Amino acid sequence: MYTLYDGHATGGVTVRAALAEIGAPHKIVNVDLGAGEQRSEDFSRINPCQQVPVLVLPDGTILSENIAILMYLADAHTESELAPRCGTVERAQVNRWLSFFAMNIYGPEYLRMRPAFYTTDPTGADGIAAAAAAYLKRHYGIFEAALGGGPYLLNARFSIVDIYIWMLVQWWDDRDQMYRDWPKTTRLVDTVMRRPKIALVHEAHFGKVISGETGHAH
Repeated sequence: MYTLYDGHATGGVTVRAALAEIGAPHKIVNVDLGAGEQRSEDFSRINPCQQVPVLVLPDGTILSENIAILMYLADAHTESELAPRCGTVERAQVNRWLSFFAMNIYGPEYLRMRPAFYTTDPTGADGIAAAAAAYLKRHYGIFEAALGGGPYLLNARFSIVDIYIWMLVQWWDDRDQMYRDWPKTTRLVDTVMRRPKIALVHEAHFGKVISGETGHAH
């Protein structure tokens, strides 16, 4: 059985969604981030970075970093078809876009949402947030232009990268702009969150799935 250490509506929601799709036995240990449990001595022994998610494998191996966890789950449960076979062009594209979103969306979103955390000059926080928002828009635009006929990155084939994009889009708060400027991306997200198993995860973390609208984080 897997053990997932996670907090509410964090990046670990991707792992919850993948585990739901796979149907693998697992238990979830909720880490209260608001109370600072991630900085506790016990959790710091599990992950010195004091971050969730952390997945403990059945043999006791500890995995952190949600992209690494998603890749592991896809490869360990090939019957779920959550990723193309290693060595294929399709798998290279999945890995490419996972890296793209980790570097150009995941990190900059923290700069946009919590700019004061990344500066010692509080008067500069607004500028950091504005620059991060512009950077995010540019890179969402790059992905939008690269998307094909959909509904997923690999067209009809669903994969872990679609789960990752679904999670990230929940952090973007201008829904009208997203539908206007990135219609293919929002269609991908809408399709992912309506998958029966993921819909349950979505509603638990981001709110009820509403027809024609991407959900959003609370």
